[in-house]
Amino acid sequence: MEMLVPPWLESLLSTAFFTICPRHREAPRSECNMFCLDCNSSDAFCFYCRSTQHRDHPVIQIRRSSYHDVVRVAEIQKVLDISGVQTYVINSARVLFLNERPQPKSSTSKGVSHLCEICGRSLLDPFRFCSLGCKLVGIKKSGDANFNLSTKNEEIRDGMGRRLGSKEEEEEEMREGSQKDMYTSTPIPPQYSTSRRRKGIPHRAPFAS
Repeated sequence: MEMLVPPWLESLLSTAFFTICPRHREAPRSECNMFCLDCNSSDAFCFYCRSTQHRDHPVIQIRRSSYHDVVRVAEIQKVLDISGVQTYVINSARVLFLNERPQPKSSTSKGVSHLCEICGRSLLDPFRFCSLGCKLVGIKKSGDANFNLSTKNEEIRDGMGRRLGSKEEEEEEMREGSQKDMYTSTPIPPQYSTSRRRKGIPHRAPFAS
């Protein structure tokens, strides 16, 4: 039976990020904000550790938003099925949260249409979970979701990407073509100078007999 959760996910969710790397403490990029999907370890590491110890390994980078750990959708969706998890746009990048966040005390669920099935946090859109951690709990409870990307889903997604790219290219070509037509379809009339124009010899109409 195919596993619903990849073996590295729970380690990722329990890892403490943004500590200072003991090996590169004096370096400017010494924050441990990276995680390796191959190594059987829950230790985060820094930029320099990646270049030396995880150079050929699949690595994802964790970022921070309001003191909470997030990961970019563009990175995590390559290795996880993130369907059902609320995403957010932060600093022009679409991200999702790794773990559940405490609901602010001032917040209330009254009038809120969408709530996380696990922690009850209010959501912006009709998703089931507020984070990867809550989706993990939901999978363990009911088993009606999973994190694994199937080959079929990957083929569908890749095909959609190719079709979207082709459509965008066609639209761009159409826009460029319209602009070219706008500038070339109407010929510019020649500019004649009147300073050198000679008067023609006048011709009188013949007298009628």
